[in-house]
Amino acid sequence: MNSRERVLSAYERKGYDRIPIKHEGTPEINRMIMDHFGLSNMEQVLRVVGDDFRYVEPIYQGPELRTFPDGSTEGYWGERYSYAQFEGGKYLEASYLPFANVHSLEELDRSHFPQADWFDYSTIKRQCQEIRKTHAVCFGTAGDMDFINSIARARGTEQVLMDLATEDPVYLAIMEARFQFYYEMHRRALEAAEGLIDFTHIGEDLGTQRGQVMRMETFEKLFAPKFARYFEMVHRHGARSMMHMCGCVRAFLPRLIELGLDVYDVVQPTTPEMDIARLQADFGKKLTFCGSVCVQTTLAWKTAAEVEAEVRRRLRMFPKGGLFLGPTHAIQVGTPLENIIALYQTAGSLCKKIDESILSVQTESSGEDKINLSKLF
Repeated sequence: MNSRERVLSAYERKGYDRIPIKHEGTPEINRMIMDHFGLSNMEQVLRVVGDDFRYVEPIYQGPELRTFPDGSTEGYWGERYSYAQFEGGKYLEASYLPFANVHSLEELDRSHFPQADWFDYSTIKRQCQEIRKTHAVCFGTAGDMDFINSIARARGTEQVLMDLATEDPVYLAIMEARFQFYYEMHRRALEAAEGLIDFTHIGEDLGTQRGQVMRMETFEKLFAPKFARYFEMVHRHGARSMMHMCGCVRAFLPRLIELGLDVYDVVQPTTPEMDIARLQADFGKKLTFCGSVCVQTTLAWKTAAEVEAEVRRRLRMFPKGGLFLGPTHAIQVGTPLENIIALYQTAGSLCKKIDESILSVQTESSGEDKINLSKLF
């Protein structure tokens, strides 16, 4: 099987030669993998760990996203990002929030709202044709839609949580603009692809470490209609929907399945009810899972033998498919390399021989220093 055949067969529960893999690591982790195996770019990393997915992108042609004297970089919504430094690495954080002190619709500057017209979709089909020869084709990111987390980067987390409780008109206007932007961007990409995109990817952090972020009534009123409309559009174009959700989101899964969600990414086992075995028992016939190997506990703090045991447990649970194996988020700085190797080696995806067919692959960036704002917008 090639990667695309493997992914689709696992999605349809028809079996596989090895479990499909979806990798994500911080730039520092990816650099550690590069250094260990003598690699020079992210495509080589993905090939070595056996990632079975690749993404297509439109070409950005909108207003210049500025870099400011303090080093911060502008996002689509007028927000800015700067690196927060910590021991061993750095992480992008919002450093300027344009909607933080906006309290009325009259004050809301809609000139910050991006448009789907800012992108050229003419190369999408060609990208799909090339990728699907070997890999499953994806479009979007975990930062698409993302009405809580990403709006908080332009308005503030505390304010957004209050907005949800009060149904603040300013928040609702930003939420609607964000939905229209990503719905139209995804629609145009799917239309341009002419049925060649396998999965679309969006995100919404509906859970905390221990439970749900909002009441079901709030979800049903503000979120469900938008997701229903989006999932229907994705299915109409022959693709499957993948949604990134951090935290404990079990309460939302039955409704999301009804609305049309196909793949739940990244399955973060923060509580006993979020254990992959319980989720599979309750939802595994209607939902495919992605991720599930915890970056906070298993990968960061367990031994390589314990990582291997967790992977083998999943292999026993999903012998025919229903899981795309990977970490529960980007693998974090401080994670032992032997644990990362144990994850992919036990899954059977780690490349056994690093030869010229891998080392000759070139990409535009090595990936370790590139500011990837696409997951933040």
